Amino acid sequence: MARDIQEIRNYLFRSAVTLTMIIMFSCSSHKKPGTSGNDGEAVYLKYCLACHQASGSGVPGMYPTLHETDWVAGDKTRLINLLLNGQQGQITVNGSVFQGVMPPHDYLTDEQIASVLTYVRSNFGNKADAVQIEEVTHQRAQLPGR
Repeated sequence: MARDIQEIRNYLFRSAVTLTMIIMFSCSSHKKPGTSGNDGEAVYLKYCLACHQASGSGVPGMYPTLHETDWVAGDKTRLINLLLNGQQGQITVNGSVFQGVMPPHDYLTDEQIASVLTYVRSNFGNKADAVQIEEVTHQRAQLPGR
């Protein structure tokens, strides 16, 4: 009986170690060799996913969809400013009204903002051109106190 208990303990220990390694590997960065850690998808998953969801569908009444909207595919300056300044109050996207609050993401680097906006503008059914780092830098320079 004591031998059976020890075998069970060993099995559980090996299983726990294996599971820990699987979790660590699956949570590690999936970046391609030679790329920066600021790729748009990684930034999206870290900072945008909770509100806009993995599918980009948002949360009805609170956080708008990112699917084929003028907010995403339209004016890049407006979209850059949205990330830099945040948004509160009522917003209408694709005919639906949203009341959520989006905090400013001005703590992100210009590269991160350009990358995440390029990711969003080329995913979720969007086919808009990339946001350049220089465009973000220019808009950031327009912020009060700069």
